[in-house]
Amino acid sequence: MKSNSTWRFVLAIVGASLAAAGFICIVVANWNKLTACAASLGKKRSACPEFDDFDDDYTT
Repeated sequence: MKSNSTWRFVLAIVGASLAAAGFICIVVANWNKLTACAASLGKKRSACPEFDDFDDDYTT
């Protein structure tokens, strides 16, 4: 019966490796969104976010 426990251990390692690879793929696929979200955390939000698009109209 030792062979049975060996296969379970091997399958557990394979399953953990596939889960880690899936997580890495999700992070890589959403990297742009993650960096944009992280960048927006540091920005100070204005009282009227609907006018944020017009902030650059008055720069020279």
